[in-house]
Amino acid sequence: MLPSGNRMRRRDDFTMAVRRGRRAGRPTVVVHLLHRDEAPDMVSGGAAPPLVGFIVARTVGNAVVRNTARRRLRHLMRPHLDRLPAGSLLVVRANPSAGTARPDELAADLESALDRLLRPASKGRR
Repeated sequence: MLPSGNRMRRRDDFTMAVRRGRRAGRPTVVVHLLHRDEAPDMVSGGAAPPLVGFIVARTVGNAVVRNTARRRLRHLMRPHLDRLPAGSLLVVRANPSAGTARPDELAADLESALDRLLRPASKGRR
């Protein structure tokens, strides 16, 4: 379970992260990351914790499958919180295949997407 202080709750935060953040897609998840310095109009304090939100649409499955996928993603995200920059916004969107994916597949896809987003951007590429 994610700590309460790291949960994204505001719709505006979700929208800003998805529309303006960098994106990395994998077969089971798509991850959007918005650094505080990339969005000057973000209202956050000096040492604000990173916020993480999850989007699991109906295409993933029925309510039981969606909630299971969301719980798995929250559990898998917790050890990676210390890697996120302070004040950043991260949205994890589950693809339809996330509902039937094995936990190790989900973990590998999430870690791969995070690795891609957190490595320094190469020259000329964002």
